[in-house]
Amino acid sequence: MVNSTNTSDAILARMMALHPKIIDLTLDRMWRLLKALGNPQEKLPPVVHLAGTNGKGSTQAMIRAGLEGRGDRVHAYTSPHLARFHERIRLAGDLIDEGHLATVLDECWEANDKQNITYFEITTCAAILAFSRTAADYTLLEVGLGGRLDATNVIGTPELTVITPVSKDHEQFLGETIAEIAAEKAGILKRGVPCIVGPQSEEAMEVIEQAAARIGAPLLAYGQHWHGHEERGRLVFQDEGGLLDLPLPALAGAHQIQNAGAALAALRYLGADEAACEAAMRNVSWPARMQRLKDGPLVEAAAGAELWLDGGHNAAAGKALADVISQLPKRSTHLVCGMLNTKDISGYLTPLAQVAESLTAVSIPDEPNTLPAEETARAARSVGFETYESANVLDAINAIIERSPGGRVLICGSLYLAGAVLRENA
Repeated sequence: MVNSTNTSDAILARMMALHPKIIDLTLDRMWRLLKALGNPQEKLPPVVHLAGTNGKGSTQAMIRAGLEGRGDRVHAYTSPHLARFHERIRLAGDLIDEGHLATVLDECWEANDKQNITYFEITTCAAILAFSRTAADYTLLEVGLGGRLDATNVIGTPELTVITPVSKDHEQFLGETIAEIAAEKAGILKRGVPCIVGPQSEEAMEVIEQAAARIGAPLLAYGQHWHGHEERGRLVFQDEGGLLDLPLPALAGAHQIQNAGAALAALRYLGADEAACEAAMRNVSWPARMQRLKDGPLVEAAAGAELWLDGGHNAAAGKALADVISQLPKRSTHLVCGMLNTKDISGYLTPLAQVAESLTAVSIPDEPNTLPAEETARAARSVGFETYESANVLDAINAIIERSPGGRVLICGSLYLAGAVLRENA
């Protein structure tokens, strides 16, 4: 029986204190701890490594749905989690259970011997350790931040890499320009390992192509080696293997077409047939990506209004979200928004001001880096929103329903806010 000091929550809390910074990009501490653990990164099933600014989580989810659709057992690693840390680690199709998670976290804690290491690094080691001990056909690793110095970039020869669209985000760590950010993402490329490249700006694509040529990594790029588009309510995908006519992905939004294209290109490289590709579209699930909430206390509070949740948080995500809203049936739309103080709030909100009637600002609960509600409201007013402030999401929903019964309420601005909402609505 696990005692209270050795639950996963207790161990994770101790791990938070192992480094003074949340983010400190280097691989030295990873190599040290992985060596102490017996180099589990060398014992993983074939790895698909994904980087990019937007869409890598959705793309990974589609690849997993496709592989599982043909009967493969798939490990998956993603971050951040929404409601519980266990969401980050999926072992052969199932979320890691509490006993297994506590065991690998404790082993990493002991092997690290209280040396300096970030929370993300030591928990990534725990995920790799769990993956190395459980039989599976593939391991899907999603980069946490950047790529070149991300804690996941410890796989010598992955089976495949994927770079989804690159845009501005985390500039304080990755660089001020698209070219600088793309160079960091391209750090996951490996000699001789093919890379699926999603739609990119000309600036980003040039950097990725130069990096690939320098190390000898073959590219399978959107617009050159594969294409995907919507046609008459279907997804049409074409590569050198031929044409696929598939259902649209189960995830809402036109931006999911490009994510689906990258996922299908990856699946085809991995030998998936048309049935597996169709499963990737039909069976994919990815919470807090324009997710319609259909039951729970917050839905009851909405009293007949539509309630949606999205965790996008940068300028590109704001534009994609605005495009989704514009395609929904006409309905009065009101935002409940909370953001981190590290984000480009004006860049995120500007496109949304064209499709929503009001914004109610909230602070993200229990998040030290939240942008205060009054600052979110001030930024929203500057781009044209009618704004309000509320102490919490429930109060915000109640106030919106009182002003506009039967409308559409979209909670947005941060995955951390989305996680708080999912916990509250459980």
